[in-house]
Amino acid sequence: MTLDYPALLRDLEQETDRLIDCLSSASELAWETATPAEDWAIRDQVSHLAYFDDCAHLALTDADRFRTEAARLTSLGPDFPDRIAEAHRHLSVGELRSWFEESRSRLLTAFTTDDPRRRLPWFGPDMSVASSATARLMETWAHGQDIYDALGVDHPLSSGLRSIAHLGISTFAFAHRLNNLEVPTEPVRVELYAPDTDEVWTWGPADAADRVTGPAEDFVLVVTQRRHCDDTRLIIEGRIASRWMTIAQAYAGAPGTGRPSRTGAR
Repeated sequence: MTLDYPALLRDLEQETDRLIDCLSSASELAWETATPAEDWAIRDQVSHLAYFDDCAHLALTDADRFRTEAARLTSLGPDFPDRIAEAHRHLSVGELRSWFEESRSRLLTAFTTDDPRRRLPWFGPDMSVASSATARLMETWAHGQDIYDALGVDHPLSSGLRSIAHLGISTFAFAHRLNNLEVPTEPVRVELYAPDTDEVWTWGPADAADRVTGPAEDFVLVVTQRRHCDDTRLIIEGRIASRWMTIAQAYAGAPGTGRPSRTGAR
């Protein structure tokens, strides 16, 4: 997949604007609504996004300070995101909304003026500026999905699904290593139907025996661990593809527990 950095930033801005619009129309009481993430309300999803936007901006502007802060956080244990959420539950809805909007605006400006190929530190291996922007898009989409689910509204489809899907495929080896599994050498073909068009996004050799086919949204729901693969329209063929879809993880950190199957269909 060829990088179109300006398009990536437009997708991030669009996903951000849609989420802000959704949050702005929700009552203050609604911000206390439980989301599918265990023990997290909508307010916790927002503070998480704002906090890690600040971390991403720090990585862009002061790598040494970021490394110090990242070491402090990871020393707290794998549950440090929960600790961050708890530490910010005293903030009002207005303060949370302003924090997220201001942090995201500052980060988007920094991304726009930076070299997409420049390397940055992060929680784990270093990444490029473009990869950092993709990660923020993925995080916004994933935590936004929890918010949309909590409010019972549809998550608007967007072209940004392609970048998130690409990230989910790029982390194939990472997901296996994270779960102490040998990385398969056999390829997997992925064919995803783009939203609102007849376009099909493809990865991997066309003759691969293992295959994942279906709507891009469903694939992204799985690799961000917002849906169990049994509860999607994905067609999964082959042992390697089937195992991958149970452990796929497009984000850094400890192995995710995913979401339980609602149907047990597969």
